Amino acid sequence: MDTRHSLPFFSGLLDRESIEYVMKGKTMANRKTFAELRAEVEKRYPSGQTVGGVSVDDIVQLKLQNSYDTHLDIARDMAVVMREDMAAYDADPTLSTQSLGCWSGFHAQQMIKSVKRLRGTTKRAYVYLSGWMVAGLRNTWGHLPDQSMHEKTAVADLIREIYVSLRQADEVAMNDLFKELKAAGSDAERAKVIEKIDNFESHVVPIIADIDAGFGNEHATYLLAKELIQAGACCLQIENQVSDAKQCGHQDGKVTVPREDFIEKLRACRLAFEELGVDEGVIVARTDSLGAGLTQKVPVSQKPGDLASDYIKWLDTEAITAENPVRDGELAIMLDGEFVKPKRLPNGLFPFKKGSGRARVVEDCIANLTQGGADMLWIETDTPNVAEIAGMVNEVRAAVPNAKLVYNNSPSFNWTLNLRKQVRDEWIKDGKIAAGDYPEGNELMKAEFDASELGLEADARLQRFQHDISTQAGVFHNLITLPTFHLTAKSVDELSRGYFGDDKMLAYVKTVQREEIRRGVSAVKHQHEVGSDLGDTFKEMVGGDRALKAGGHANTMNQFAAE
Repeated sequence: MDTRHSLPFFSGLLDRESIEYVMKGKTMANRKTFAELRAEVEKRYPSGQTVGGVSVDDIVQLKLQNSYDTHLDIARDMAVVMREDMAAYDADPTLSTQSLGCWSGFHAQQMIKSVKRLRGTTKRAYVYLSGWMVAGLRNTWGHLPDQSMHEKTAVADLIREIYVSLRQADEVAMNDLFKELKAAGSDAERAKVIEKIDNFESHVVPIIADIDAGFGNEHATYLLAKELIQAGACCLQIENQVSDAKQCGHQDGKVTVPREDFIEKLRACRLAFEELGVDEGVIVARTDSLGAGLTQKVPVSQKPGDLASDYIKWLDTEAITAENPVRDGELAIMLDGEFVKPKRLPNGLFPFKKGSGRARVVEDCIANLTQGGADMLWIETDTPNVAEIAGMVNEVRAAVPNAKLVYNNSPSFNWTLNLRKQVRDEWIKDGKIAAGDYPEGNELMKAEFDASELGLEADARLQRFQHDISTQAGVFHNLITLPTFHLTAKSVDELSRGYFGDDKMLAYVKTVQREEIRRGVSAVKHQHEVGSDLGDTFKEMVGGDRALKAGGHANTMNQFAAE
């Protein structure tokens, strides 16, 4: 049977009821075997078919193709998968997980199929659902920036679409196995195919779903969280920005909320998981404090050292003097035994002290884990620097030893330039090169440095970046938020240049079809990919010899049969 969803790490992690739920649930991981299902159906229909003439074997096939009854079942099962993977990572930090951001079900399906072809398993591969891509590509109001201006229901709709696509991949693959079973010429051949069926690994994997800042207050967050979970989300990522002033984490103008406010939203997400029976649901608490220099309000402190006082202490203030008195409409607060005025912008927002972002991040993370009940952290950084992130994580781990991160390997970073600068600075410091050996700044981007010693070293560090950040900085999950956005733009540009230029059809064949065939990309048979053979099988189930099938001799997809 499929081992990617087995339970070796659950001791002390999950309660007995959670384990029993997963073991009993009708999932791809724990479904009954071919023989068990066939025996059950034969008890009802000992003649081998129903009164209406439906074959027992066809019933068994459809039962096995149906990977999940509901998407809520997916959420419950995938939460357990994530918990298993988190436990494995705690034991061995080389066992990190990965995902790519996908803005359609087809993107997610093809990604997971590719992973399965490459590795023979989908273990530790997830799908990331980016709020940025939903805003930019999935809303009916046009292409919009990442400011929570898209319809909130679009996120749940995309989760459903992704899981429909992943389940369809299961159906198509399982149907191919049953075609192979029907073609088997001996008992030994049948046994081999049945073994493949019983050990089939689902394409369904966990989704980490971006809920932005919750799209409103804590109650609105709870209601939206329920929608996402019911759509199949086992993991919710939520950030500490003001909901109605939300900005992309890599842009300016970010405004954070007091920690008590954010903790209430974390609790709202937990209540949604608990209400729906997703007891192992995972919450990722994201802090944008490193790049956010503003807050919307000054929280009320009840006692020294509480969350409010720890937040207020970072406000940028000015002394109250005879020359700078408190005027009508201004605020004054007591800090460290003195009355001071928090600075306030014309829009009413309060700035933080310059350079306080790092300290606020550490405090955010500790509070989110210890008081908000978050399971993992997300620290949005301005550059990809392992040492910088590790330094913050080590401070968090001093308070919460097993703290784990989800990290955005963001396309907003100029990875080439950042890593080359890091190598250059390090080599100058170590005396390996002189400052004049390589230019500083954007000059390092030039292609002439691609094959240089520095360029090759930077590329080597890029190749091992995810390993390093996982083993040195507590990163359980590495993701790229917008890869399919950029890939689609690049690949369409590449094809269009050739097709509308001099190459014409050669452009399509060279850039697309030959590569599909040679890499074994199943989408080259596009009719089969979207379920044409699956439809033929069902027509045979209900119509027998009368079935009008699409996959006959005249089907041009037969041209790819030998590939």
